[in-house]
Amino acid sequence: MGGKFVVIVLDGFGVGQMPDVAEVRPSDLGSNTCAHIFENVPGLVLPNLADLGLANACGRECPGMSFSSRATWGKAALAHQGADTFYGHQEIMGTRPPTPLIEPIQAVVDDIERALSVAGFSTRLFVSEASGLRFVIVNGACTVADNIECDPGQAFNVTAALDDMDFETELEVGRIVRRIAKTPRVITFGGRGVHLDDLLAAVEEHGGYIGVNAPASGVYERDYHCIHMGYGVDERVQVPYILGARGIGVHLLGKVADVCANRFGESESIVDTHTVLNRALELVREPGPAFICVNVQETDLMGHRQDVGGYAEKLRVADGLIGQIRAALTPEDVLIVQADHGNDPTIGHPHHTREYVPLLIAHEGAPAGCIGVRSTLSDVGATVADYFGAPMPESGTSFLGRIMGRESRL
Repeated sequence: MGGKFVVIVLDGFGVGQMPDVAEVRPSDLGSNTCAHIFENVPGLVLPNLADLGLANACGRECPGMSFSSRATWGKAALAHQGADTFYGHQEIMGTRPPTPLIEPIQAVVDDIERALSVAGFSTRLFVSEASGLRFVIVNGACTVADNIECDPGQAFNVTAALDDMDFETELEVGRIVRRIAKTPRVITFGGRGVHLDDLLAAVEEHGGYIGVNAPASGVYERDYHCIHMGYGVDERVQVPYILGARGIGVHLLGKVADVCANRFGESESIVDTHTVLNRALELVREPGPAFICVNVQETDLMGHRQDVGGYAEKLRVADGLIGQIRAALTPEDVLIVQADHGNDPTIGHPHHTREYVPLLIAHEGAPAGCIGVRSTLSDVGATVADYFGAPMPESGTSFLGRIMGRESRL
């Protein structure tokens, strides 16, 4: 095809708990990010998402959100264990998710501190007075600790005050941590306008894990830098590599630029909702075929903060720009709006929730109705590859035929 395939991921915007939640994540029982935001924010109206079939995917109408009779929609289950942004996006790109290795920073904190010291960094251990849990402070400007926002034990955060430690130096720290850690991710990130005291003021503990609450620390606010150092992910089986190697333009915007490899394309790390979707709109209006994947991170951040009103406001902003993006599509183009997991701000904890995600599809001539409950987010990646006539990624079944009137390929 000669058009554009646009995927917008509203990070953390689930549409109801998955069937295995009672067994594997009982703390997520009753979660439905979408429905609970509407129920708790009177007057919330998202006309563009509603027209795309959000209520249909959610399975219920709410004040301000009615079923759409003309939408092409579905929903998808998470094939990865838990509810994780990193694995969620690898799954979207066509990776078959492995079972993650679980490890708290306490298991390797001494090894990390020793390796950094041998490498010439100034190190000391932060010790919690309440629990005795420890993490590493590096050069008086950086912390190496648990990620307390994603599923416990699946990531270590290397968090830096970039006014006091430049990002290249922080990446050296991250690479050393990556060599030691068995967790799926080492997330190396930081921002300006903060210092070590700000990081330490945001330290939290949850069930044997200790780390810096990244949103509360202020690192996202100014000149944010981030690289996710993944464990065991083969970029060659993913859509960005498959398309990019064939000369098809690939643009990753927002957090997906941080978490997914894009060897041949362009990646732009952007946090602000208005900015990231405006950039997507610019790319949609450019000539030529392209795969554009956008992550709207601020919805997820509001979920972590358990800020229902803030979440609703980010959705309002996103909804307006999604309407503009949809209006800019040509008849050849395809748009999918989805999520990577849930993050119900009303559920009683600040973590992701294991929920189905919506699949809201816009394409001229697509028949109204449901494309089904997909068994993996990788079906989106397979559909992207099918659209461009490219080889299939490692995982996923294309549903392109359901929206374009031809047979799909496995």
